[in-house]
Amino acid sequence: MTLSTSAEQFDADAGDDGEIAEAIAVHPVFANAPRSVGFNKLRKRLIRQVRQAITDFDMLKGQKRWLVGLSGGKDSYGLLALLLDLKWRGLLPVDLVACNLDQGQPNFPKHVLPDYLASIGVPHRIEYRDTYSVVTDKVPQGATYCSLCSRLRRGNLYRIAREEGCEALVLGHHREDILETFFMNFFHGGRLSAMPAKLLNDEGDLMVLRPLAYAAEEDLARFAAAMQFPIIPCDLCGSQDGLQRNAMKEMLAGIEAKMPGRKDAMLRALAHVDPSHLLDPKLFDFSSLSPTKDE
Repeated sequence: MTLSTSAEQFDADAGDDGEIAEAIAVHPVFANAPRSVGFNKLRKRLIRQVRQAITDFDMLKGQKRWLVGLSGGKDSYGLLALLLDLKWRGLLPVDLVACNLDQGQPNFPKHVLPDYLASIGVPHRIEYRDTYSVVTDKVPQGATYCSLCSRLRRGNLYRIAREEGCEALVLGHHREDILETFFMNFFHGGRLSAMPAKLLNDEGDLMVLRPLAYAAEEDLARFAAAMQFPIIPCDLCGSQDGLQRNAMKEMLAGIEAKMPGRKDAMLRALAHVDPSHLLDPKLFDFSSLSPTKDE
């Protein structure tokens, strides 16, 4: 199978999902993966969703090399495995470089990620930057670290992407991350804004891509457990209680439990915006509306 060179060719070359299920050769990351029907269906669904996101948002446009952010959590491990799967099958014509930013958190197991990446033969870079001390020094006691921590991490990842000759930084945010961000902005920021699947950075020289935009967090958790990824917990912010994002997560989980399928409906709504039925005069020229009068 020849490598694709565009989003259209990517979609055409991919064939049906049976191609993924029936292939005998697998990337080393899947060497010890379950061979069950259930896992195969899960893997096929996630692959299909990643393919769809890449095509819908034209993520392959001019891209040759991607820096894949790897935190050590379930989502970024899943992202890397799915991208490796696509590349292994000749369906993703970009070079992948995995990158972990060691932020100096106490008790961070420095050997886990490099050992794992070396074992599956993935090019990688481990970068040490003590942003932990900066965050704990600057953020008042009792406040959440997430915002400052995220900004510092993103700035370093942009720098590393440039140094590695990458055109894009690829992150493992999923469906729930996007919905939670939307409702955080809705309830606390007073604006309709979510987390885009494709974004140009402020400097205009790097793309930020989120191929897991359509993937459910529950599926990624099941996938990570089945793959037995060496998960590294976040001891910096993951241990803090009362985060706004946790409140949004609980709210969405409650809605989904009472009305199954609402999360997918909400995600579809973000892709079908009707500016004339909102209240933003910058998006729709309300002043030009007037009734037609018969002469």
